[in-house]
This record gives sequence, structure tokens and C-alpha cells, in this order.
Amino acid sequence: MKREYFKFVSAVHLFLVKDGKILLLRRFNTGYEDGSYSVPAGHIDGNERATTAMLREAKEETGVVINEEDIRMVHVMHRISHGTHPSETEERIDFFFEATKWDGKPQIMETNKCDDLSWFLINQLPQNVIPYVKTGIENYEKKILFSEFGWN
Repeated sequence: MKREYFKFVSAVHLFLVKDGKILLLRRFNTGYEDGSYSVPAGHIDGNERATTAMLREAKEETGVVINEEDIRMVHVMHRISHGTHPSETEERIDFFFEATKWDGKPQIMETNKCDDLSWFLINQLPQNVIPYVKTGIENYEKKILFSEFGWN
């Protein structure tokens, strides 16, 4: 009998950084953290490498094209996400990548999911950044490669 292993929900997050600023998008009409800022991000599809997922999500959400050699992993977060019901609790692995080089001007590509795309000073983020994303950005600044979030 084949053993069943625990499975994580996994996602990629992109830090587009230039001149001390980071690109944030405001979630809209998604049902999760609407009105809050995040970075371009998305789930890893089955049979897809994390780097491939990151390049795909960058293009889908912001229209920018990034070469694989122009991204680097800057943080990994193991977090627990609690829903309103115990059955909605999920363990997640989030991969945070940085890109300092890309082709194209970032723009809102998914107007049904995002209503603002703006550059913010990385040390002066708006108050309404999704908490685990804010922690990921802070850890990136501190050069902390791994963290755990939401376990208390």
C-alpha cells in the first residue's frame, strides 16, 4: 500500500524592487484580504517548478517579462492559515523571489482582482499590507531566509 504524505499549499511571491521601492498591488473582489496590499503572487500549479510559476505570475498579474536568471529566492515562509472553521485551516509554504531586472512597465493585468498597482518605499509600507506578506518583506530587508508565521 502506497503511503499518503501530508501536502502543503504552495505559492510564489514577487518582490519587484527598484530605487528603494517595492511594487504592491491592492486586492479587489477576490474574497481574500480585499482592500489590502500584497505583491504579485500566485499558487504553484501541479507539475510546475517554483521559478516557472513565479515568471508566469509576474506576466499574468503585472505584464512584465522576467528571465529566470534575473530572479532569486530571498525568503521561504512556513505558515498556517486559519479559516473561520477548523476544516479551513491550511499549512502553506511561500517562496519569495526578488527581481531587480525585467522587461515592460508593470500594469494591472487582472482588473477583476486588483484595483491599484503602486510603488512604495520598502521601509514605509502602507498599513494595509497583508500581515504575512509584510513579514516576508521585513525578513527580506533583514536578509532572513526562513521564517514561520501564524503558529501562535
